[in-house]
Amino acid sequence: MRKYYSKIDNIAGNVATLKADNVGYEELAVVEGSWGKSLAQVIRISGDEVALQIFAGTRGVSTGDKVSFLGSSMRFSFSEDLFGRVFSGGGEPRDARSELTDNLIEVGGPSVNPAIRLMPHRMIPTNIPMIDVFNTLVEGQKLPIFSIPGEPYNELLSRIALQAEADVIVFGGMGLKYDEYLYFRRQLEEGGAMSRTIMFIHTAADPVVECLQTPDIALTVAEQFAVQGKRVLVLLTDMTNFSNALKEISITMEQIPSNRGYPGDLYSQLASRYEKAVVFEEGGSVTLMAVTTMPGDDVTHPVPDNTGYITEGQFYLKNGVIDPFGSLSRLKQQVNAKTRDDHRAIMDGCIQLYSKCRETREKRAMGFEMSDWDNKLLAYGESFEEEIMDFSANVSLYDALEKCWVILAKHFEPRETGIRSSLCDQFWPKKD
Repeated sequence: MRKYYSKIDNIAGNVATLKADNVGYEELAVVEGSWGKSLAQVIRISGDEVALQIFAGTRGVSTGDKVSFLGSSMRFSFSEDLFGRVFSGGGEPRDARSELTDNLIEVGGPSVNPAIRLMPHRMIPTNIPMIDVFNTLVEGQKLPIFSIPGEPYNELLSRIALQAEADVIVFGGMGLKYDEYLYFRRQLEEGGAMSRTIMFIHTAADPVVECLQTPDIALTVAEQFAVQGKRVLVLLTDMTNFSNALKEISITMEQIPSNRGYPGDLYSQLASRYEKAVVFEEGGSVTLMAVTTMPGDDVTHPVPDNTGYITEGQFYLKNGVIDPFGSLSRLKQQVNAKTRDDHRAIMDGCIQLYSKCRETREKRAMGFEMSDWDNKLLAYGESFEEEIMDFSANVSLYDALEKCWVILAKHFEPRETGIRSSLCDQFWPKKD
């Protein structure tokens, strides 16, 4: 028989405090009043004092409302019926379709035991040259996309969702504007990817508590599909909004703040989500990519700073492109020796020449006289940016490698590229 508590001692922000017994951490509760009812979750226990996060917010909640505990943590229905569905950050249907109640699985839980993980070793083709050729995405990798507000990181994320080779796409949006949510949904539907996609959307108008649940539900579902042997790609945006929600709750709880007001366990909170990336022996995997916006383009901000210690590199989106000098996929060496003989040579040679082009542009801006070599570099840089760096391209890895050779041959002689002669003899485009 369910026990009801009829007295709430304190209400602050989205947190209500009351006295209760035999309650577990992260246990779900129902808060009922004249305003309606809402689920809540235990976030702190101190003796008989219990703090609840109320999912729908505390607007209308009074100290005389009833509270009952459900005896279990949050659960979500898992099945093949999830494909093509859109849910809120709290797991409620957002697509006007029926709620799923079968095969409930516990949300959250620990990461997979490292003893049964495999080393990431397979490439995930995205058909985006700046990823496939220069910073290859590896199955089982955890990789953030560092950017600033205003950059087209939503466009990049939707491109990856549409073009990446994966059995399942799990999308988690946190603090999205409503038009951003509609953009992602429209892109996935028009691109034909919705049939393999599950969306969990928390908008800026939704309760802040649901922002914290969004990545947990998304990653729980992804892990279940991976256990079944599927290759799952999880796309999250924006982890800074997630961290700000943590910050808001910690302030409400009167916790001692750390750097810039964020909670002291920010690193652990981020790591517990990122470490869900895994490759199983049976062939299933979870690959995680998450947008992290940097206020003021400050990489020392607590969110990107802590993220950098957890993940295996980053994609740095700047001026509308994936910046080759700020981006790094530390696991690319696991796969790019197995693709084609010229992959690593092209990766190194093209970026070295583009770096020299950037230096030459600085010389030109300062009024230095341009030599023939400088003019070659400048022309090469323009071709490289237009044909390779634009992530709107949809080009396979081998076609992207061929395109790089064509660009090199257009502006340089083989000896000027710095690529060893044996590869130039094999791959240099033949003149008609």
